[in-house]
Amino acid sequence: MQQAVVLPASTLQALEQVGEADIVIGIPSFNNAGTIGHVVRAAHAGLTKHFPNHRGVIINSDGGSKDGTPEKVLENLPDESPVLRVQYPLYPVHRLSTPYHGLPGKGSAFRTLFELALKLGAKACAVVDSDLRSITPEWIELLVRPVLEREFDFVAPYYQRHKFDGTITNSIVYPLTRALYGKTIRQPIGGDFGFSRRAVQHYASQDVWDSDVARFGIDIWVTTQALCSGFNVCQAFLGAKIHDPKDPGSDLSAMLAQVLGSLFTELEKNAPVWRQVRSAEQVPIFGFRFGVATEPVAVNVKRMLDSFRLGSQGLAEIWGLILPPAALLELKKIAQLPDVEFRFEDELWTRIVFDFAVGHTTRVMERENLLRALTPLYLGWVGSFVLQMKDAGPEEVEQRLEALCLAYETQKEYLISRWQWPDRQGA
Repeated sequence: MQQAVVLPASTLQALEQVGEADIVIGIPSFNNAGTIGHVVRAAHAGLTKHFPNHRGVIINSDGGSKDGTPEKVLENLPDESPVLRVQYPLYPVHRLSTPYHGLPGKGSAFRTLFELALKLGAKACAVVDSDLRSITPEWIELLVRPVLEREFDFVAPYYQRHKFDGTITNSIVYPLTRALYGKTIRQPIGGDFGFSRRAVQHYASQDVWDSDVARFGIDIWVTTQALCSGFNVCQAFLGAKIHDPKDPGSDLSAMLAQVLGSLFTELEKNAPVWRQVRSAEQVPIFGFRFGVATEPVAVNVKRMLDSFRLGSQGLAEIWGLILPPAALLELKKIAQLPDVEFRFEDELWTRIVFDFAVGHTTRVMERENLLRALTPLYLGWVGSFVLQMKDAGPEEVEQRLEALCLAYETQKEYLISRWQWPDRQGA
């Protein structure tokens, strides 16, 4: 059974002074002194401009920053602004040998924010990342208004991103979530969300907060829970998400393992739900959709393809425990292609993701090793995607990703078959 959140005495005192709130804006943070001031100012302006007749409270849930992040919160708010500050305990990251590439203990921050929102009686709650450079006051309106005025329970972000940014989302998280749960949530792990009181009550009551999903995959968890719990869901077009993009071919093995570990764990838990879903429904998008400039992402295709080829040589035995012989043969053929002809077909890639999901569930090997073994395959697909889309515009890229999503949906029967008979790999 989950244990109650223990709040510091200073937070309880501040909570008593605030009393009640209609809207809560939560900002989890950890060493974000360089950006959190902008985020706080945008959140305050959004509440003041768009919800002047509602009592709003900003809550900074900090994970023990050493760079003055909590002080920056107060410096960037007017003295009379209702604000709560609380530090949440950091979970030790011990399951993976590589440090967690993200906000430590973010799930604990979410739990604290949810508990405080309930104590304040909030009708709507939004959570935004503390490292954003592109947030505007309109983000607050777009994440909150569908909850207050349109009775939505869950608002997911919809960003405009560079075509080579967010490749884990584009190649696996978005198309797999869409195929599994039948909703076109474009950014399932976006990080910026809106919640109704009903949703907050549901999340706070779940016995998940001491698990790896809460530690490493809170974003995909809140999205999956919304889709599996009958919540009324929508999306908010927020424009560009400016953060610190990385070459998708560098330093991602741990990140991939953490994201997919959470995604596959939720897939296993929710099998009775997704096995009944046969098609995807469009999810409404609020906000004016417009073209925005995005920061370029440098990619090193040669390094991606070299990693794939090295993997095909050194990981063949491990892949053989997860993938059927036909897939191994196709991968061997692809590895022999020169760079200019390199192509990784969507149908093969989709079946590989499904095979790894089944292998994760049946524990054909230690899960961390299984997830890391997917990295060279992922880089092979991304390398192929970059070669195909290097001269493409945003509309063409979205059409290409739509084709990938349809491949996931078409191949879903393969997943269901493997799920029912995991030992029957086929020819």
